Formats: sequence, C-alpha cells, structure tokens
Amino acid sequence: MRAFVAIEVPPNVRAAITLAQTRFRKVAPHARWTSDFHLTLKFLGPVADPHLPTMIETLASSERFEKFTVVARGFGFFPNSHRPRVLWAGVHAPPALAELAARIEDAMAGLGYPREQREFHPHLTLARFKDARLPPALETLVERSREEVLGAFEVSEFFLWESRLSPEGSNYRKVARFGGAEAATSQ
Repeated sequence: MRAFVAIEVPPNVRAAITLAQTRFRKVAPHARWTSDFHLTLKFLGPVADPHLPTMIETLASSERFEKFTVVARGFGFFPNSHRPRVLWAGVHAPPALAELAARIEDAMAGLGYPREQREFHPHLTLARFKDARLPPALETLVERSREEVLGAFEVSEFFLWESRLSPEGSNYRKVARFGGAEAATSQ
C-alpha cells in the first residue's frame, strides 16, 4: 500500500478551504484540485503489508505529545509563484508541530524510510499544476488572500493513512490512529 502519516483536518476548516478553492478554480480551471485535506507529517510511499504491524508499533512510540492548536491561514505556491507546482494553504503552529514531525521522521528513519531532505513546511495542498505558467489572475487572487484565516483546530492525534491512486484522483483511508485517548487500528 502507498502510505503517509498526517493530521486530519476538521470539517469547518475543510469547508473554508473548499470555499477558497471555488474562488481560485474560476481563474485556474486546469489545475488538478484536491478534495481531501490533511496535514502531512511524513510521506512514506509503498509499504509492504507484512511491515505494517512494526510500523504501527513504531509510530505508537511517538504518539504521546501535548495538544496544540494550529491555524490555517493564507495561501502560496511551491516552489514559488514563478514556477508553481502546488497551491497551498498555510499552517501556522507552535514548535510542537515541527517537533512531532521530527519525531515521526526519526521513527520512520529507524525502519529504513529515507529522511526528507527539505525543511518541514506545514501546509495543506489545494491544487497541483502540470503547466508551470501561472494564470496572472490566480497569482493576484492568492496575493490578496495571503492573510485570509481559514480556521483553527486543536491537534491531539495523527493517523497512518493509505492512499490509493485512481483516474479520479487519490482516495484515502485511515489505517491507524495515534494520540488522543488511545491508539487504534482501523479494520
């Protein structure tokens, strides 16, 4: 299975993102727009089913952390507006978020997953672009929305997710939950 570790985005923030996407979509209809939003802590890629129990056990060792609040605010492009590949919503959080991501990175490196070479930049992916030429109207709209607040939410848990690719896009399924009251595996 193709897997990643991420924080689930609550319905109120998803709704605000979807509303923002509607505005952006009008000026950039050819982008590939995402419909499911999560805050990725670590992309793993292919995971063999026999390795799942060990992975879940290892992630459980990182599940204890103090709750913290994040704010989804503003928009931008990766790598930048001159060569856009991704349109994102910003995530503003205390150091606890980066610390959690680093603990998960360390835990997965111990299982042989390569470390991310780029600095952790928390974000929510809204769209991907095949063509690196950005419609000027989209760049203007994103610039005007740089400080728009999409909502805040408390983080007390994270999940191991499965991602299945299809012609319609990616489909996601929670495999295991960590943090909160108690870690649990989905069936």
